[in-house]
Amino acid sequence: MPTLVGIEDSHVDLFHEIGGQLATAEGFHEVLGRVVEFASGLVKCDSCLIYVLDGEQLVLRASKNAHPDIVDRLKLRVGQGITGWVAAHHEPVMISEKAGQDPRFQFFHELPEDSYEAFLSVPLMCRGRVVGVINLQHRRPHVHKPKEIRLISAIGLLVGAEIEMARMEEINSHLTEQLQTRKVVERAKGILQRSLGLNEEQAYLALQQQSRQKRKAMKEIAEAIILSEEVRSNSRPS
Repeated sequence: MPTLVGIEDSHVDLFHEIGGQLATAEGFHEVLGRVVEFASGLVKCDSCLIYVLDGEQLVLRASKNAHPDIVDRLKLRVGQGITGWVAAHHEPVMISEKAGQDPRFQFFHELPEDSYEAFLSVPLMCRGRVVGVINLQHRRPHVHKPKEIRLISAIGLLVGAEIEMARMEEINSHLTEQLQTRKVVERAKGILQRSLGLNEEQAYLALQQQSRQKRKAMKEIAEAIILSEEVRSNSRPS
């Protein structure tokens, strides 16, 4: 049976700190941001990217360097590029130089990191399955020591469950928001149907038109209609 004998105290402290930080993180992107901080602090690198599995695609969800235009938008298939290869094979990949010449490499014009020399890609795991991939990159050639690869792989195992849990919470929150929006819109449609003599489709189209004209979410328009109706109802003489 394995014991803690031989494990450096600094590593134990590191993993304890990671667990504590993730436990207090609020929201999916904050969890990912903290993983990026820990990984890029542990292995000094010029870039750290986290892709999270969404169905059959890997979506760029976090980055050490600012990429507001492509975070949550850049996607690649499992098996596509080095990142996709890691997700498909559940194995890390380490390239010390000329990463762009690797036959598995996939170039994206949006990512300046694709011109970097060295590449370490490690799967993020949860209960034996991949939930994402973390990439560490260097502008210049860099040989990752076996110890570094083991530590990043250990982090991948440690944070995989946290990332999956945070992702599911985000999905549930989104579904709850959708349900709430639907309820508000349905109520506003009913008010328009009664007050203007519209059918259901006409009421929906009226809400949609107001949403486009005022450049506001349909939920906001619906809430304004409901508030206006409540004000009128409360101001009527009893």
